[in-house]
Amino acid sequence: MASQDSEEKHSESIANALPALKDSSDSAISESEWTTTRVELWSFYVFYIGNNGLSGFNFGPSQFQNLLFLAGYDPSQPPFTSACGDGDCVLPYLGKVRNINAIVLLTNGISFAIQAALLLLIGAWADYGRWRPNITIFFTILAVAVSFAWLGVDDPSQWRAGIPLYILGLITYQCTLTFWTAAFPGLVRDLPEVKESLTQVKHGKKGLEAHTKLISLSRNRVSNISFTIQSLGEVLILVVMVGILKGINSDSSTEANTKAFSVLIAFSGGVWLLVAFPWFFFEKRRPGLQLPPGTTILAVGFKQAYVAFRECLKLKQTFLYLIFYFLMGDVLNTTVTVVGTLQNSLVSYSTLQLTLLLIVGIVAQAIGIYTFWLVQKRFGISTKTMLTFNACWIIVLTIWGLIGVHTDKFGFKHVWEVWAYQVFYGVLVCPWYAYSQTMISEVSPLPQMFLFFALFSVVGKTSAFIGPFVSSAIIEDSSNNNMPFSFLLALGAFSMIFLWFVDVPRSRIECEEFIQAESERKAFETKASARETPTDV
Repeated sequence: MASQDSEEKHSESIANALPALKDSSDSAISESEWTTTRVELWSFYVFYIGNNGLSGFNFGPSQFQNLLFLAGYDPSQPPFTSACGDGDCVLPYLGKVRNINAIVLLTNGISFAIQAALLLLIGAWADYGRWRPNITIFFTILAVAVSFAWLGVDDPSQWRAGIPLYILGLITYQCTLTFWTAAFPGLVRDLPEVKESLTQVKHGKKGLEAHTKLISLSRNRVSNISFTIQSLGEVLILVVMVGILKGINSDSSTEANTKAFSVLIAFSGGVWLLVAFPWFFFEKRRPGLQLPPGTTILAVGFKQAYVAFRECLKLKQTFLYLIFYFLMGDVLNTTVTVVGTLQNSLVSYSTLQLTLLLIVGIVAQAIGIYTFWLVQKRFGISTKTMLTFNACWIIVLTIWGLIGVHTDKFGFKHVWEVWAYQVFYGVLVCPWYAYSQTMISEVSPLPQMFLFFALFSVVGKTSAFIGPFVSSAIIEDSSNNNMPFSFLLALGAFSMIFLWFVDVPRSRIECEEFIQAESERKAFETKASARETPTDV
């Protein structure tokens, strides 16, 4: 909650901003060529149906673990003399014989480490010129190509070939998602109702506080609707996949099941390409920042990350949220990966079972995200409150897994639990992906929104490879696949402290002061700066 002093300062800041608004050019908004149309907005929504993670985040990792299991051997017997059963399963990997679950986590960490380095290099390109749409198109096409490449990897002897496909699948999925998400602030800023609201503020017909609330609700609306539409579209894709699996008799043999994995990955890639085309054509190429003098496009990413982090230190609330996002993002990413490895083993890598589980999970996700949005809209609940409620259920998820360290009766040890997990995760945990992104825009100054989105994206990917590395080491040391939940529970509980101290009203004041100071020294000059004002924050 904001203190009375923060509220008074925020009111004073609003009062000081109004004269500048009234003196600014009214035509700056009405004559702007950048207005978000319904076609562009729905193209944004539909693209997300394809960028759903089925190929790179769901079936790709499952196929990789399936190949490892079929190629692995029981460590209690001489190497490669006894196939894996209900006990431990190992393979030589990176100079050491490792548990296959540890191999998955380690490879996952390598993938996210590459992503972090890649985004440091090219993540800033979302902010400069008009190149970001081209980067989205590039990673989308590469992701689809990787999906089709899995058709050639459907035998246990090819598990090593699955390593680069697994890594590339995760990288292309996450990078496409990152550059697609970068369009979000501009889309909301250019919504007709938001632009009209700002015009009313300039003419003194509407208060700045009401305008700020409209922006916040608009961000949540676009974010939550995009997730809901993606969920509904993904369910339709999964239903078609069930038909495909029945048609090819995936449950007839282990070989048929393994080939079915690759077919599903390729199919999801094809659908992705199909639904991506509208966004390729209808996204407006909004102008971004100009390259700083003396800076090359190859160096600007590292410079931008440094500048964004330096500037973030001036914004206390933004920095507090950055720490929370770093820690809780790591907890969730690693938890989902660990649960996924346990789930794959419990259902014996059955493509049909995993597809049905995903259908349940995605339906629950659509219900959860849209219900969260309806409740927020009905009662006018703040983004931070919704995010806090949502994050608590992530902590509960780690407790659920930790119980399995001490008993076989609970803790992702039974098939019924993974069905329950899909419902729990979809309804109560998945809203994280909407609210955590929206919260970034709540605590970041709009003229540099892409800059801070890039910083948070890099931070998110950096945290995402730390957790898998640590969890892999814990599994190797303890020989218990549930033991990583102890680390994840402690880290998640610690991260909540930083979210608790984030003061959103105070953040608006800090952002307004930051924008004014930066504009005076022209640290972030944009081609569209004449059309942006502090009230857009």
